[in-house]
Amino acid sequence: MAQTVSFAILGACILSLTYVPMMSALFLSKKTGHTQNISDRIIASCYRIYRPILEGAFKMKGLVVGIAVAFFLVSMLVFGRLGGEFIPTLEEGDIATHIIIPPGSSLGQEIETTTKAEKMLKAKFPEVKEVVSKIGSAEVPTDPMPMEVADAMVILKDKSEWTSAKTKEELMSKMEHALDDIPGVTTEFTQPIQMRFNELMTGVRSDVAVKIFGEDIELLAGLAEQVMPLIQSVEGVEDARPEAVSGLPQITVRYNKDKLALYGLNVGDLNQVVRTGFAGEKAGVVYEGEKRFDLVVRLQNDSRQDIENLKNLYVSLPSGSQIPLEQVADIAFEPGPIQVSREDGKRRIVIGFNVRGRDVKSVVNEIQANLDAKLKMPPGYYTTYGGQFQNLVEANKRLSVAVPVALALILILLFFTFGSIKQSLLIFTAIPLSAIGGVFALWLRGMPFSISAGVGFIALFGVAVLNGIVLIGYFNQLKTEGMTDVLQRIREGTKVRLRPVIMTAAVASLGFLPMAISTGAGAEVQKPLATVVIGGLITATLLTLIVLPILYYFFEEKG
Repeated sequence: MAQTVSFAILGACILSLTYVPMMSALFLSKKTGHTQNISDRIIASCYRIYRPILEGAFKMKGLVVGIAVAFFLVSMLVFGRLGGEFIPTLEEGDIATHIIIPPGSSLGQEIETTTKAEKMLKAKFPEVKEVVSKIGSAEVPTDPMPMEVADAMVILKDKSEWTSAKTKEELMSKMEHALDDIPGVTTEFTQPIQMRFNELMTGVRSDVAVKIFGEDIELLAGLAEQVMPLIQSVEGVEDARPEAVSGLPQITVRYNKDKLALYGLNVGDLNQVVRTGFAGEKAGVVYEGEKRFDLVVRLQNDSRQDIENLKNLYVSLPSGSQIPLEQVADIAFEPGPIQVSREDGKRRIVIGFNVRGRDVKSVVNEIQANLDAKLKMPPGYYTTYGGQFQNLVEANKRLSVAVPVALALILILLFFTFGSIKQSLLIFTAIPLSAIGGVFALWLRGMPFSISAGVGFIALFGVAVLNGIVLIGYFNQLKTEGMTDVLQRIREGTKVRLRPVIMTAAVASLGFLPMAISTGAGAEVQKPLATVVIGGLITATLLTLIVLPILYYFFEEKG
């Protein structure tokens, strides 16, 4: 979009210097007379309304400027309460969810549970066209998934055919409650592209991730359990789930050293017996022609399915007799680690959650306040935030550089145009005046600040400054022509320049209007940008025509 606008402006600049003068010379009438048309009557009507407002404003100049400053301060307070998000959530049309069963479950259990969930969604929700699930990793593992997690895509019908819910958020909530009836199943609802985008950007499929860093994996799991209720108590948090780092059943063999000494056994020999029985051990070589194969000995498949088989595994004593392994070792099932995740070389655990009904920034700020007040972290342990919030923070850092640079370039260009710091700063006041409308427009439409809105503010500042240039430039022209009375100069200048100021703002506003009211694909990203530009131009035009002449009067009188 930025490239399109840049090339369009460049093309318009070239055409205005070449094509437009030529076509004007060829087709415009050579007669210099002018008859009043409908556009003149419209502008005359606007001026009849504007003239008494301007005269009244000059009777209370200080109050008008004070009101403008007060509106700007209020808009800054409102801006601080807007919240923030990286980019608005796009309406993709379908739903993606994870069907998660306890760690260590078999493939058959996952297939059975996933099939049951698919049938339940199809039966209870007429909006669902079909459900397609994927378990495990493909032959080319671009998207590796554990065996106990199924990646389900819920393909929906057109929104006009929905009967169970009016919005996708409501439909996700009802589907989540429906799947809660399946024992031992947890779900995580999002959208297909959104999920992949989150994973590619930050390695987390959820919208936001609270990352706890430390060394002890058991302590990390305990801290995650403490964090969970603090996160779930925050409004807007959905599908909160800690990363599974333990819980995988595994057989542990703990040798009794006293008994080992009594029987004359050593740990190495016992480990070899256990390894031979379950993993296999090389016992010889088998030749088939020129081919050579290792002969591996291990227990039969049936004898490796039950922990009792391991307990009853006989080990040979130095005397030549045999005893069961359980006589010299404690053998039991215990939960073990599933995975050990690291980031920048540091061990960590992730609590992921999705955000619905609120902006990401407000939710994370509230969670951060809860954790700071109610969670005591051991020395060396700390938390960070990932997902969309991480993208928002990084994008805000880039905007914190891009916006000042853009404003500085605007100020430099104004100085080159007018050759005066005073008048450059005077026109530069159009920027805060335009920001008032942009902030209030976002607030009235219930939109948080996003990167799209930030780009809209940059575009808005350029158009707002253009109106100031049109007005102040004509004031300077009248001064050069010998009009010394400042008030007369302002009255004449605003009368002549009312049309271009209104046209500049109207053209830009009407150009962005389709984006502001769009409901098609990608409308969620376009609306904040268009809302900022339209709302900002409304206040910028009104305040430029009223406040800017007053400020010009102050500057000229002081000069």
